[in-house]
Amino acid sequence: MAMAMARASSGIQYPERFYAAASYVGFDGSTSPTKSITSKFSNSTALLLYTLYQQASIGRCNIPEPSSWKIVEHSKWASWNQLGNMSSTEAMRLFVKILEEEDPGWYSRASNSIVEPVTDLQVNHNSKVEPVVQNGNSYPETKPISTENGIQDRIQDKDVVIQGFGSVTVHDQWIAPPISGQRPKARYEHGAAVVQDKLYIHGGNHNGRYLNDLYVLDLSSSTWSRIEAKVDSSTESSSSATLTPCAGHSLIPWENKLLSVAGHTKDPSENIEVKVFDLQTATWSTLKTYGKPPVSRGGQSVTLAGTSLVIFGGQDAKRTLLNDLHILDLETMTWDEIDAVGTPPSPRSDHAAAVHAERYLHIFGGGSHATCYNDLHVLDLQTMEWSQPTQLGEIPNARAGHAGVTVGENWFIVGGGDNKSGASETVVLNMLTLTWSVLTSAEGRVPVVSEGLSLVVSSYNGEDVLVSFGGYNGHYNNEVYVLKPSYKSTLQSKVIENPKADNVSAVQHATNPTQDVKSEFEADNKGKIRESVTDNVDSAKLKDDLITVLKAEKDELESSLSKEKLHALQLKQDLAEVEARNADLSKELQSVRGQLAAEQSRCFKLEVEVAELGQKLQAIGTLQKELELLQRQKAASEQAALSAKQRQGSGGVWGWIAGTPPPS
Repeated sequence: MAMAMARASSGIQYPERFYAAASYVGFDGSTSPTKSITSKFSNSTALLLYTLYQQASIGRCNIPEPSSWKIVEHSKWASWNQLGNMSSTEAMRLFVKILEEEDPGWYSRASNSIVEPVTDLQVNHNSKVEPVVQNGNSYPETKPISTENGIQDRIQDKDVVIQGFGSVTVHDQWIAPPISGQRPKARYEHGAAVVQDKLYIHGGNHNGRYLNDLYVLDLSSSTWSRIEAKVDSSTESSSSATLTPCAGHSLIPWENKLLSVAGHTKDPSENIEVKVFDLQTATWSTLKTYGKPPVSRGGQSVTLAGTSLVIFGGQDAKRTLLNDLHILDLETMTWDEIDAVGTPPSPRSDHAAAVHAERYLHIFGGGSHATCYNDLHVLDLQTMEWSQPTQLGEIPNARAGHAGVTVGENWFIVGGGDNKSGASETVVLNMLTLTWSVLTSAEGRVPVVSEGLSLVVSSYNGEDVLVSFGGYNGHYNNEVYVLKPSYKSTLQSKVIENPKADNVSAVQHATNPTQDVKSEFEADNKGKIRESVTDNVDSAKLKDDLITVLKAEKDELESSLSKEKLHALQLKQDLAEVEARNADLSKELQSVRGQLAAEQSRCFKLEVEVAELGQKLQAIGTLQKELELLQRQKAASEQAALSAKQRQGSGGVWGWIAGTPPPS
C-alpha cells in the first residue's frame, strides 16, 4: 500500500506536484514542516527554494526595493529580482528538482501533503488530465490515454513522459530517446527554436530542395506534430499561398512569436526579409521594418541580445562571403549598420554565435570557399569594438556548419566539419574564462556528427537538456538526440545578476511572513550562497552570524585592497618606465630636430648655389649664341672675299684670249 501511495504521488503532474512539494517544505504558509525538516536544508538550498517559490507563485519581482540597511529584506528582494522573467513552469520544476536532490524521500515523508490529492484521484473516476497552457496551437501538452480510473490516467501519462526524455538517465552523452508522432522530413540548414517546452522546426534543405514546412516537437510528451500554417494576405501578395521555401535562415523566439530571418531562397530578394509566425493564430506574416536592411544572405548568425537582433556574416545570393554587422531593434523595428572598430572576423558563413552577459558577442569558426576556421572573436556590444582573445584549454578543430547553445556561462558546440570529416567532439567554452573543454565524443556516423544540424536547450523536470535535430553527414537526418550536461543548471546564473558582480547578500529561509527574521544570507562574487540560518535562532546566534559575515566581508575587502595596492604599485612602476622612455624619446627628438635644421640650412645654401650656376649657365648660353653669330659672319665675309678674287682672276684670262689686256 505504501508503494502504491508513493507511485501515485510520484505520478502527479505540475502544478499539483509543485504545490505538494511547497506544502511539504512549508512555503505555503502552513506550519506542518518541523524544525528537524527545514533545518536539514543547506543555506544555499534555503535561499533557492525561497526565490523559486516566489517566482512560481507570484511571478517577476514586483515589490519596491527596500532600504539597503534592511539587510535581510533587501537581500530577499535582490535574490528574487535576479530571477528576471523566468517562467512559472520552470521555477516550479527547479523547485521540485532541488527538493528531490536534497531530500529524495520527501514523497513518503510528506503524507500530509500528498494524501489529499491521491484521495481525490481515487474517488473521481471521470477525472481527466488537466490541459496545459497552449501556445496558440491545437497540440496537447501530453499524449492523452483513455482510462476509467483517474489514478491510472495520471500514472500512464507519467509513463509516456518517462518513455521520452525521462528515459535519458546518463549525463554528458548523446542519446536518441523514443519519439512518436509524424516525424519531419530529413533536412539540414533548417531553423529551430524552443518556446515553452515546444521545439519548432522550420524549413531547411532536403536533397537540394528548399522546404517551407513547420513542425513542433512537444518536449513533455516527446511527440511530433505538423502545423498547418496560414499566410497573412495583408502582408503577402495574393498569389503567394504559402511561405517561400528557404534554408540557411535563423529562427528566433520573440515574445509569443517566431522570427525567421534571412536564408537562401530560389528567387532571392534584394535585402533581408524577416518573417513572423504568430503562435496564437498559426499565421505567417512579413515584419515591417525601417531603415536600410542588410543584403539578402544565408548562413549568417542571428543572435538575440536584449531587445535587438545582431546579424553577422553569411553568404549572399552571388556566393560572396560577408563579414558586415547589422542590428535590428525589435522595439522600433529599425535596421542599423554597425561600423565597429578593431579587426573583425574574416568574411565567412556557417559559423556559430552567442551572447554572454548581454554584452559580449562571441563568433566561433565558420568557413570560406577554401578553408574552415577555429578562431574566436568577441564584439563588445557597448563599445562596438572587435577583439580576438587568447583561447585556453583544448581548442577545437576548424569547422563550419556547427551549432551552439548557451547554458549559463557555458557555450556548447556540436557538429560541423572541415570538408574532409565531421567533428565528433561536443565541446564547451566557458565564456567567463575563455577555456575550452571536450564534453563527449560521438563514435560512428551518428546524426550529431553532421553539418547544418540544429541545437537548442530546454528544461525537463528542472534539468537542462540539449536537443539536437537533423543535419547532413552523407545523408539527410531527421533524428532527435538529447544530452543532459553535468554542468549546473542556469539557475545560479539567473539568481546572480553577473558572475563578476559584487557580493550579493541573500535572504533568510522564511516559511511564514509573521515569523521573526533570525538570520541573513550572503552570496559571494561567484554567485554561491555561503550562509543561511533558518527558524528559531536566538539573538546571540544572530549576533555571532552578523559578526562572522562582517568579518568575512572585511577580510575580502582587505584582500581586494591589497590586490588593488599591488596593482597600483605596478601601474606606478609602469608609469615611471614610460616616463623615462618618454624622456629618452624627447632627447632623441630634439637631436633629430637639430640635424633636420642643419640639413635645411645646407639645403638652402645648395639652392642658392644652384641658382647662381643657373644664371652663369644662362650667360654662357648667350655668349655661345653670339660666338656662333660672329663665326657665321666671319665665314660669310671670307666667302665673299674668295668669290671676288675668283672673279678677278677669271676676267684677265679671257682678256688675254680676246686680245684685250687686263686693266692695270
